[in-house]
Amino acid sequence: MQKKLTITVNEEVYNGLHKVIGRGRISQFIESLLRPHVLDTNLENEYKKMASDRKRETEALEWSENLIGDHNDESR
Repeated sequence: MQKKLTITVNEEVYNGLHKVIGRGRISQFIESLLRPHVLDTNLENEYKKMASDRKRETEALEWSENLIGDHNDESR
């Protein structure tokens, strides 16, 4: 369930939000910034949950191992 919130910001900030974030996306942007500061989330538990996902870990390891090959191919 969503709730409507009215806030007051400086005109420059307001214009910057519209220019950079875009109309219709400001609420989502602000929520993503505020969420980690106001909700009781435990990063350690979230990392443990991610680490227990074997498929994800395998894909992440494969991706990171392939980066080494990319680096070796760069010309100096």
